[in-house]
Amino acid sequence: MRPTLGRKLMRTPVAGWVFVAPALIILAVFFGLPVFAALLLSLTDFDLYALADADNLRFVGLDNYLDLLQTAIFWKSLGNTLYFVIVGVPLSIAVSLGAAMLLHAPLARFKALFRTALFAPVVTTLVAVAVIWRYLFHTSYGLVNWALGHLGIAPIDWLGDPRWAMPTIILFAVWKNFGYNMVIFLAGLQTIPQDLYEAARIDGASKWRQFRHITLPMLGPVLLVVAVITVSGYFQLFAEPYVITRGDPLQSTVSVLYFMFEEGFKWWKLGRASAVAFLLFAIILAVTTVMLRLGKRRDLI
Repeated sequence: MRPTLGRKLMRTPVAGWVFVAPALIILAVFFGLPVFAALLLSLTDFDLYALADADNLRFVGLDNYLDLLQTAIFWKSLGNTLYFVIVGVPLSIAVSLGAAMLLHAPLARFKALFRTALFAPVVTTLVAVAVIWRYLFHTSYGLVNWALGHLGIAPIDWLGDPRWAMPTIILFAVWKNFGYNMVIFLAGLQTIPQDLYEAARIDGASKWRQFRHITLPMLGPVLLVVAVITVSGYFQLFAEPYVITRGDPLQSTVSVLYFMFEEGFKWWKLGRASAVAFLLFAIILAVTTVMLRLGKRRDLI
């Protein structure tokens, strides 16, 4: 019997494109076109006047990008964001991995309960918990300073001192997000053969040596994925400083996205705001590309 037309179609690459076409169309309309429009917008001086009258719109080329590179607050926001990423990412990964190992331990009890409790901050509303966090670290009546007072430590202006504002936000972000990476690490730990640990114990390897020579190497690909996800997410810091500190004190918590928000929706310089978005995209792309190349060089992927 000769194959039908349908079977011939299924054997050709056209069939694959037919099945993915609806998804591709949706991505093109709701993602591709807005991104392309934002790129064009970043090459103009689109502002409040152009929003009222399109005749005020002018094409400025790369002037927005060049102007941003000469703007002090942009570099300060980039420095604050890098500080948040450099400190927050390793801390978040360490806490996530530690929690996953505790839940994976053979002696652990009520694993489902603790897994749910530790994952709960991830699914809570960020704005709501950020408001609660702001009251916890209040200088006068915050619970944290109240506890420190019982230890004989003077109250600390957590959110009003430039030295403590960003560390407080980092601590909040780690608490809020570590449960997501914890679940990923827990899945990775469950794939490691227990025979490796038994052989290591027979050879007299300590817990630290087992962690260093078995757990970490076997979790290499998972660590890389978690690191890339966390880095790209932490570079997009916005809601935490917006709700907790409003970028203060002394602009010590202004992030790149916070700066972009103010440029676009406070000063209505939408062209400059779009340029900030693409500069941030270029930075994230560069950092994650370097991480993937290093991971490939070390045979993590």
